[in-house]
Amino acid sequence: MRTFVAIPLPPEGRTMLDGLQQTLRSFRADVKWTAAGSIHLTLRFLGEIDPSALPCLAGLLRAETSGAPPFTLRMHGLGGFPNLRNPRVIWCGLEGDLAQLAALQEKVASACRRAGFAPEERPFQPHLTLGRVRGKSKLQLLLDYIKIGSTLEHSFSVERLHVYQSTLGPQGALYTVLETIALKGG
Repeated sequence: MRTFVAIPLPPEGRTMLDGLQQTLRSFRADVKWTAAGSIHLTLRFLGEIDPSALPCLAGLLRAETSGAPPFTLRMHGLGGFPNLRNPRVIWCGLEGDLAQLAALQEKVASACRRAGFAPEERPFQPHLTLGRVRGKSKLQLLLDYIKIGSTLEHSFSVERLHVYQSTLGPQGALYTVLETIALKGG
């Protein structure tokens, strides 16, 4: 099963991103927008895993993150990967307790390595994926808005992470929570 570890967004954060995406959609650029209810902060993508590996992985994640306290992040600004000159992904940035986020992500990476998964080759770049660029049609107007006109500020508390299963379908990915790991350190 296709699996990843991520921080879920609270309902009010998803609502805010849905409103933002409505504005971004109005530019009619050739972008496949992520369903707001599916937006999350990925800590580690694992790809296809054997379902029998899930209990071990969940146990290691709980052990590694047992001392991690809840913390606060803030959605802030928009951008693109690899850059706004030729983006493939449109994203929402994050500010706030980024040191705690980085520490949590390292704990997740450590648990995944201990469970036998190869280390991630790319550095962790915290973001919320809003859409994937498919073509250049009407893209420049959207990018101009992102560069000069976009404002977004919303804080949310990070209190748990999930292990998700991702099932790809014609309407996009469907995410199912397989495990929930609460952050209760302090």
